[in-house]
Amino acid sequence: METHPASFRATLGRSVALLGGFRKEQSDPDFFYGMLARDTVAQLASYTDLDGALVADVGGGPGYFTDVLRSVGARPVCVDCDAGEMMARQGAAPEGAVLGSALDLPLATGSVDVCFSSNVLEHVPQPWRMADEMVRVTRPGGVIYLSFTNWLSPWGGHETSPWHYLGGHRAAERYTRKYGKPPKNRYGAGLYPVSIGAALRWAKRQPDATVLDALPRYHPRWATPVIHVPGLREIVSWNLLLILRRH
Repeated sequence: METHPASFRATLGRSVALLGGFRKEQSDPDFFYGMLARDTVAQLASYTDLDGALVADVGGGPGYFTDVLRSVGARPVCVDCDAGEMMARQGAAPEGAVLGSALDLPLATGSVDVCFSSNVLEHVPQPWRMADEMVRVTRPGGVIYLSFTNWLSPWGGHETSPWHYLGGHRAAERYTRKYGKPPKNRYGAGLYPVSIGAALRWAKRQPDATVLDALPRYHPRWATPVIHVPGLREIVSWNLLLILRRH
């Protein structure tokens, strides 16, 4: 049965709930990522009608976002370069999934209504090439939802945080010594330092799309102005969300 996303409100209570859920990311990933996916799809639905929309879920992995998108009437296509990640949750790739790189999306120009990506940009070696590809495959009038964890945020080093503030390689070496294995997200090989400033510059220069919104994804709406404060925004934002509309 088709469901519909709840009206989205970026309140302090929502931020607290997401933080509480994040504590279960490792112990109960289905709970956390299911919660995050429902929140994210409701947020996306506040910018565009998802009912019947063809949505590319770039780097969608095991399909948490894909499942929720489908539940609200969208037609999602999960694109990921790692077959293992796509099969990690159910032992099979999400329905309709496509194996391919975010740097060269296996989708035709202007073929989707919405191009969506959550926390993938910091994992590709050429982030702005991926961002350009997301714009390319979106039809005129369509929406691009691009969110990532910025390097200088408290969680920028992922599992090596907060030691990434002393350097990515040093943080990875410390993690390896402590746990006897390298981190999954290794600096320079699966984790790259992407900044909010660079993302805003890319969006401003983007010739084929207009920025509709730029905000700290997990913060209350009243915290949005921090995005316009160089330096501070890199530390306190945790995660940048860009919403663009294709020309």
